[in-house]
Amino acid sequence: MPVLNISYVNFRNLKNASIDLLAKEVYFVGENGQGKSNLLESVYYSAYGSSFRTHADSELVKEGKSGFGLKTMYREENGSTSTLFVSYDGTKKKIEKNGKTVKDRKELINTMPCVLFCHDDLEFAIGEPERKRFFIDQCLSMYDVLYIDVSRRYKKILKTRNLTLKEMKFDMLDAFDMQLAENGVFIQKKRGDAIFQFNQIFGKLYEDITGIDGVSIKYEPSWKGTELPLPSQNEAMQILFNKREMDKVMQTTMSGPHRDRIRFMRNGTNFVPTASTGQRRLLAILLRVAQSIFYTQTTGKKPVLLMDDVLLELDPDKRQSVTAMLPEYDQLFCTFLPGEPFERYKRKTTRVYKIEKGEWNEQRD
Repeated sequence: MPVLNISYVNFRNLKNASIDLLAKEVYFVGENGQGKSNLLESVYYSAYGSSFRTHADSELVKEGKSGFGLKTMYREENGSTSTLFVSYDGTKKKIEKNGKTVKDRKELINTMPCVLFCHDDLEFAIGEPERKRFFIDQCLSMYDVLYIDVSRRYKKILKTRNLTLKEMKFDMLDAFDMQLAENGVFIQKKRGDAIFQFNQIFGKLYEDITGIDGVSIKYEPSWKGTELPLPSQNEAMQILFNKREMDKVMQTTMSGPHRDRIRFMRNGTNFVPTASTGQRRLLAILLRVAQSIFYTQTTGKKPVLLMDDVLLELDPDKRQSVTAMLPEYDQLFCTFLPGEPFERYKRKTTRVYKIEKGEWNEQRD
């Protein structure tokens, strides 16, 4: 149970107090707009130093205040207790772990690995290619610091190459192409391997829940090799060279990992266009389940699961099936509306908090 408690100062609408989270499962029950999702957000923010709901830290500050603070106590794998403190003063964010400043958020990797289930996950199934790529990148970034570094480097080189194309400094393209190919091939290899592993998990999960077999994830890399599905660095450089005239006309880089596509297939055809709303919703939910299993298989560690009203749109039978199929977790946080039958999912050790106007009161049997 990694998250022991969190103390709040001017975070969203939550009261300035500390909440005890020492339990394997913690349920937050309340009407919409009372603060349930804010509590989940605070766990996620402590784990990663960023929000899953906004890119602007200023939006996390309680109305009328100038900044906020979060202090989280959590348990390390060796049983020791550590502290994370995140503060924002209106202009700058500061993160400290056990009193030492965290200079880069990648240093938080594996501190409290969280897998978030939320309504916006539907974009991973039916959204733009960018959102599907984001999901795979997020899965890899949960544990692979090198992947984070290479992805950042690729984006920086890509931005510079695009600027070079706009400014028509074409004599610099050879140097940028070499760097882009080197980092891009690494990214494609990592994505390809991850999706291969995902397909060992995902199809069976989907069939067990829906009865629909043959569903898989297809990776369509923008750069393709001549003999293998993925290219070598030299092949990637040749592809960039061959597409250079198009890049000059469009003034942007038209190929590379930033143009990769990911599709959901069933028996060789695109599955999403013919899938029902419920089937699409299950795609998104089971992607998160597969993400959790993938993380555990890769690292040997169990994640913290954050589930934000994701079961609402499923019928009761599907809810029961999904709940029964949740992967192993270190800790589970769920939000529920008052009318939901959350009692049927809870255990004797589950903590249940009633949330109203940013305040919490523990419900006891």
